[in-house]
Amino acid sequence: MSKSKVTISHVFKTIVWPRKYQLLLGLLLVFISRIAGLVLPGASKFLLDNVVPDNNMENLKLLIGVVVLAIFVQAATSFLLTQILSVEAQNLIAQLRLKVQSHIIKLPIRYFDNTKTGELVSRIMTDVEGVRNIVGTGLAQLFGGILTSIICMGILITISPMMTVYVLVPVIIFGMISLKAFGYIRPIFRERGKINAEVTGRLTETLGGIRVIKGFNAEQHEIETFEKGVTRLFLNVKKSLTSTSIMTSSSTFLLGLATAGIMGIGGYMMMNDELTTGDFLAFTLYLGFMIAPIMQMSNIGSQLTEAFAGLDRTEDILNEPLENDDLQRTEILDRVEGHIHFDKVEFAYEEGQKVIKGVSFDAPAGSVTALVGTSGSGKSTIAGLAASFLNPKSGTITVDGTDLSKVSLESYRSKLGVVLQNDFLFEGTIRENILFPRPDATEAQLLHAVKAAHVNEFTDRFEEGLETVIGERGVKLSGGQQQRIAIARAILADPRILILDEATSNLDMESEAYIQKSLKDLMKGRTTFVIAHRLSTIRQADQILVVENGNIVERGNHDELIKTEGRYHELYTYQARI
Repeated sequence: MSKSKVTISHVFKTIVWPRKYQLLLGLLLVFISRIAGLVLPGASKFLLDNVVPDNNMENLKLLIGVVVLAIFVQAATSFLLTQILSVEAQNLIAQLRLKVQSHIIKLPIRYFDNTKTGELVSRIMTDVEGVRNIVGTGLAQLFGGILTSIICMGILITISPMMTVYVLVPVIIFGMISLKAFGYIRPIFRERGKINAEVTGRLTETLGGIRVIKGFNAEQHEIETFEKGVTRLFLNVKKSLTSTSIMTSSSTFLLGLATAGIMGIGGYMMMNDELTTGDFLAFTLYLGFMIAPIMQMSNIGSQLTEAFAGLDRTEDILNEPLENDDLQRTEILDRVEGHIHFDKVEFAYEEGQKVIKGVSFDAPAGSVTALVGTSGSGKSTIAGLAASFLNPKSGTITVDGTDLSKVSLESYRSKLGVVLQNDFLFEGTIRENILFPRPDATEAQLLHAVKAAHVNEFTDRFEEGLETVIGERGVKLSGGQQQRIAIARAILADPRILILDEATSNLDMESEAYIQKSLKDLMKGRTTFVIAHRLSTIRQADQILVVENGNIVERGNHDELIKTEGRYHELYTYQARI
């Protein structure tokens, strides 16, 4: 995975600039709010130096009216700022989540084999949240704070240049410390996202495999594993808190020194009639208005640093090449007969460790090809190659004479149906799971699939029938019931090419008898690849390929292979004895 680092210019082009009008309006509102906020210090000076000494009641009423108006303006702009920028920030988060999710779901199967589900969930849901501090009120407040500080500094200079210079020295030192700290904190935030994803991934696995954990009395082991992850996360947060606390403490100390110095200088000047009481009060209040944004900027700076770290990780995943991103995949298959041909195909999950070694065979349209062999021999890999889940390292796979590596995956997989050994069912009803490949199917088509897969054999006994909620991954159903729903789903999809990977392995003898007839009808006229450990289920296959150590060591139909008394005969007679 690439380790690209998101730059300010990149963020400006892709995130800030497309929302320039909202941000400009937000900056205008911040400007109005800060100007309104500066009314109070000026009003305080006017009150002490002009209104009270002159005992002027009319000016007092006018002054109070102006202050109340300023307060109302601040409240109104604050509300509008939230509505414009905070809402837009949440909208951007939603868009980024959609973008990341749509990118992740189009990544190759191998990416998911190497990445935890919980980590991907964290990437989608958590990493993008930091952008609210860029597009939301955070960025506007940062610029607003800088603007307010500049205006206040100008006013302070007009009141007392000497006191202003004294104040600027600790402010400059604080700024230098902050810049150094932000550079140190960003990698910490990036690492935090990684740790958080790992912990979330393990937690997701733990909750998903709770039956296995309880079955092996392994609760304590999982608690300890989670504790280690949480501790790593805590230590990371502790490190960032230490850095931010150094900034906060240094700002408190430096600005405290500035305040003490101003008290001394201001007191001396007032005693020598060089400064009025109103001027001193106004200077102190304006100083607070200048310092408060600087203090706030340290928090906003931390938030922006965290946002950039999250965007770094988001950019990493968006740089992952998509499964169908190959410019060679330009062929569109409008019609598929289903003639699959392997020509000297080789494949390796890891460099130098071939799983498939020069495999060649022909699967004519409408034929049934069975793949048999011991576990790990390469049967599922061949099926994965035929399904385009994997791409060969060398050799070619063609469908109806067209190189599969040049075919649009969408056009090919729209003609593909898959039933796996542990097929995945979604949280929801039985009806929703069967309709998954064709949500627009008619009721008649749905009921045909239900009956063909003998799903009605058990749904008729359920009070809710097809509307029965099956729980996450179908946990409320038996293995055989889950498999029959998966087969009904494949029947409804009506594919031209069918992959059956141990499709009957979870069925009892009675259910298997039902399904064998259904599968026979389903496979009729379709190119089918069958992987089965129960060799009795593939006797009627047009061809049987015996796979051992990534090679096809025997091929032929059942009767031919039995007569040769080779590896297939050995496997078949062994199972027959069992």
